[in-house]
Amino acid sequence: MAWFRRKTAGIHTKISQQINVPEGHWVKCPGCSTTINQREIGKNLKVCPNCSHHFKLSSNEYFELLFDNGQFQVYDDTLISVDPLKFVDKKSYSSRLETSREKTQLSDAARTAMGMIGGHRISVASMDFSFIGGSMGSVVGEVVTRAIRRACSEKTALLVIAQSGGARMMEGALSLMQMAKTSANLGKLEELGLPFMVLLTNPTTGGVTASFAMLGDIHFAEPGALIGFAGPRIIRETMGQDLPDGFQRSEFLLERGFVDRIVDRRELRQELVQYLDLILEDDPDTRK
Repeated sequence: MAWFRRKTAGIHTKISQQINVPEGHWVKCPGCSTTINQREIGKNLKVCPNCSHHFKLSSNEYFELLFDNGQFQVYDDTLISVDPLKFVDKKSYSSRLETSREKTQLSDAARTAMGMIGGHRISVASMDFSFIGGSMGSVVGEVVTRAIRRACSEKTALLVIAQSGGARMMEGALSLMQMAKTSANLGKLEELGLPFMVLLTNPTTGGVTASFAMLGDIHFAEPGALIGFAGPRIIRETMGQDLPDGFQRSEFLLERGFVDRIVDRRELRQELVQYLDLILEDDPDTRK
């Protein structure tokens, strides 16, 4: 009597698909489930040509996309996180940091750069989701703060590209302090009358949403981006009622005034230049 039977149905199909589709050359779009060549997506700024789903970009890819002629100067790339709490879950935080640095070739989950966008000098801070989910620890807070202070000292506009799962729990209160730190420094930017723009990408959640990501003068968002603080289940249990479908997506937030513009990535640079021209038109001191 057979106590078990090996399942073979569908296995050969999967194997043949793996053989016929070289690993890393093709990707399945989460939006339309179409299998697309990665080169084709790359040529389209990592936007699906079928459904316009926006795949994630790295900080360097955003810099190359936005700055004039792809020319910019990077700052604060030598800052690295430490493990003051000696935090351990499935593995130590120190090991996690080391693995992330080796895998991504990044120092941490945020980078800053300065350059020209449409002839306007601007300070840009961009987050990287590939580094521990873009989580905000002490280094991310410091990097964003330095980008703010650089904009203040050089009297330029500031753009922050948010892409984060929230505060980095492995640093405890040190991570949560970055919410107040970045927000306080943005107050100085406001006092100087310098424009602060935010690009909300998928996802922007947790402590990042609860601090600098929602304090901009203008909030752009990529289509379909997940934007919120807590997850749907926690919100539902707290409020005790069901929530509308897609209530944390950029389209829903646009309808309710939390987002000013939803911008397709392929039009993002042109849109930013247009807004900078309008905002800085009567303020030649901000143009370098």
